Amino acid sequence: MKPIHQRLTLYTVGEEAYVFVPTSELVAAQSLTVHRATAEVVLNSPQTPLPQHARPSGTAYGILGMISLAMSEYLVIITGRELKGRLAGHDIFRASDFDILPLNPNVTLSSPPHPVEAHLLALLRSHLQGGHFLFSYGWDMTRRLQAQWETQHADSSKGFWEVADDRFFWNKFLQTKFIESSGKQNLSNYILPVIYGTFDVRSVFIHGRHMQLALISRRSRYRAGTRYFRRGIDHEGHVANFNESEQLLFVEHQNTTGAVGNDDFAHRFSFVQIRGSVPFFWAEVNTVRYKPDLQIMDLPDAPDATKLHLLEQVSTYGPQTLVNLVNHKGYEKPVKDGYERLIAELSLPDVRYQYFDFHTECKNMRWDRISLLVDKLQDDLRKQGYFHIDSSDSQSNRLQRGTVRTNCMDNLDRTNVVQATFAKHALNQQLQEAGVITKEQGVDDFELLSKDFRELWADHADAIAKAYAGSGALKSDFTRTNKRTRKGLLEDGVKGALRYLKNNFLDGARQDAFDLFTGVWVPRRNPSTMNFLVTDPRPLVIRSAPAVASFSLFMICAGLTLPRSSDYSLVYYFFLWIMLLLAATIFMVTYGIDYVSWPRLIPLTSTIYYDGPGYRSAKHGMGLKGMDVKLGLDQSAKWLSDKRKVAIEENIPMVNKRVD
Repeated sequence: MKPIHQRLTLYTVGEEAYVFVPTSELVAAQSLTVHRATAEVVLNSPQTPLPQHARPSGTAYGILGMISLAMSEYLVIITGRELKGRLAGHDIFRASDFDILPLNPNVTLSSPPHPVEAHLLALLRSHLQGGHFLFSYGWDMTRRLQAQWETQHADSSKGFWEVADDRFFWNKFLQTKFIESSGKQNLSNYILPVIYGTFDVRSVFIHGRHMQLALISRRSRYRAGTRYFRRGIDHEGHVANFNESEQLLFVEHQNTTGAVGNDDFAHRFSFVQIRGSVPFFWAEVNTVRYKPDLQIMDLPDAPDATKLHLLEQVSTYGPQTLVNLVNHKGYEKPVKDGYERLIAELSLPDVRYQYFDFHTECKNMRWDRISLLVDKLQDDLRKQGYFHIDSSDSQSNRLQRGTVRTNCMDNLDRTNVVQATFAKHALNQQLQEAGVITKEQGVDDFELLSKDFRELWADHADAIAKAYAGSGALKSDFTRTNKRTRKGLLEDGVKGALRYLKNNFLDGARQDAFDLFTGVWVPRRNPSTMNFLVTDPRPLVIRSAPAVASFSLFMICAGLTLPRSSDYSLVYYFFLWIMLLLAATIFMVTYGIDYVSWPRLIPLTSTIYYDGPGYRSAKHGMGLKGMDVKLGLDQSAKWLSDKRKVAIEENIPMVNKRVD
C-alpha cells in the first residue's frame, strides 16, 4: 500500500495558510498546504519552495483531520506519539499529544470569542485527551489479519484510507475534507487512519522458539458513546459498545537463532471475537439511584434492525454464535427475554443462540466452571476455527469461518472473562498446530506465557471498560491470576462506586464529545443558536436543592465544633440542619432525572419519557404528581423537552451521515 508520511514539519504562513513538509524522506516528496481562508487542501508540486514569510511551528506525526465548530474550522494534528510495540516488523504508536490549529485568524484557542465555541473546543480537547488512539504507518490497524491477507494483491496500489474498515476508522469524519480532495489529487500519503482501541504485544520463548503474542481491540465509531447513554441498537443496525478483539500469534522458524528482532515468521495465527450491546431497542434511564430504570421499547422495526445487524456480522465474519450472559431472573430478565424472543422470531440460518447463566454457574467464585460453556460450543469453535498462514506450506493455510459474539448487560466484565477463556482455548490449539507444545500441554503449563496471556487480556478488559463505563473492568483479578479473591471483590466495589458517579454526573459531556468527534452532531456556524449548550435552563428550585444540601452538611459539621453551653440549643440546631439536609436529599432523589448530567447535543428525551409499547421497570426520579404547580415544575421535565423543541424549530442539525 502507499506509504504514509511519518514526520511532518509544520510551517505557518501568516494568516494565509498552514504548510506541512515531509521530513527525513525523499526529496521529491510533495508538501501539503491548507489555506486558512477557504479551508482548501492543496498537494503542492515536488520541490515547491516555501513562501518567504513562512515560519516553522513544530513537528507533526500525522494529521488527524479537520473539524468545523461554531466560529471556525480547525486542523487537528498529532504532535506526540508513544511506541506501543513492534508487530511483524511494523511500529505501532499511540497518539499521546495533539494540537488544534484554527483556520479563522480571528479565533484563538486561549480565549475563544464566544462561550459556545469555548464549550465545543473543550469537548474536542476532552475527547482527544481521554481517548486511546492507535495508528501505524505500515500496518493497517483497522482490519484483522485475515481481511488484509484476502485482499493483499488488490490493495497494493491503494492508500490506507481506501482499504480501511469503515467501522473502525475512528477519525473518518475528521478526514472528510481530505478524502473529498483526494478525488482531484492523491492525498494518500497524508490521510492517516486511527483506531480507538487497545494494543499490546509480548515476546515469548518456549522450547527455544521465539513468538509474538499480541492483542488488538477495535471500537466501532457507529453508535459510540458512554454506558447509559448508548445502549442497544439503532434503526440502521448498529449496536452500542461494539468491539472487535483480535488475538495474534506469530511463531518464528524452528531453525531461527532466537533473535528477538527477527520478523520472519513461519506461522501467523489470528483469532477474532466480537462483542456488542444486546441488539434490540432498550435503554437504562439514570435517576441518580444506584440502579437505573430499565426501559424496553417494542418499536415496529425492532425485528428489522436486529436482522440487519446480525446479517451484517454474518456477511463480515461468517456464521455467528451468539453467547448471552444476561441474568435469567431479576432486573436483567426482560432484556434476556426480549433478545430470545427476537432471535426465535427471526430464525436466521447462520445464527445460533447459546445462553449461559454466568452468575448461577460461577457463583461462590467458581470461575473454572466457564469451561462448561466451552464444552457446549466445542462444535462451533471447531467449525469456525482461526486464521493461519504457514509460510512453508500454502496448503496448510486456513481461514476463520465464523465468530462468537458475546454480550452481557454492559459487554464488559462477564464478557471479558468469557472472551479470555475462548482466546486461551484457541491459543492452545494454535501452539499445538505450530509444533511448539504437545497435545497434552497447554498455556497454563508455561508460567511466563500464562502470565503474559493473562496480563494482555486484563489490560485489554480495563481499557474497554474505562472507555465505556468510566472505570477498570470488574472481575479483572480472575483474568490476571486465574483466581477470584476477596481483594478483587473489594476493588470491584470501589470501581462500582466510581462508575456510579461518572455515569450519573459526568458522562453527559463525555457523550457529547463522542457525538461531536464522530460527526453524529454537527454545529451550525451561528453560536447564538446554540446557547442552550452553555446555559442551565432548569427552574431555580431544582438548581437550589444541591446548594441547600451542601450548606446544611457544612453547618452540621461546623456544629460539631460549637461549645456545649446548652444541650437543648444544640439539639434544636442539629435538628434544623439535619431536617433541611434530609428534605433536600429526598427532593433531589424524587426529581432525580433533573440532576443527571444528560447529553446536550442530542438529548435523550424520547427515551427518558418513552410511553409506547414495551416494558419499564419503574419510573423513578420524575417528581410527584400534584406538586408540579406549587413548585413551578412540569411532570415531564419541561426544561429538557423544550431544549429539544427549540433545537428542532431553529433547524439545528442533529444527525450527520458519515463519509462512506
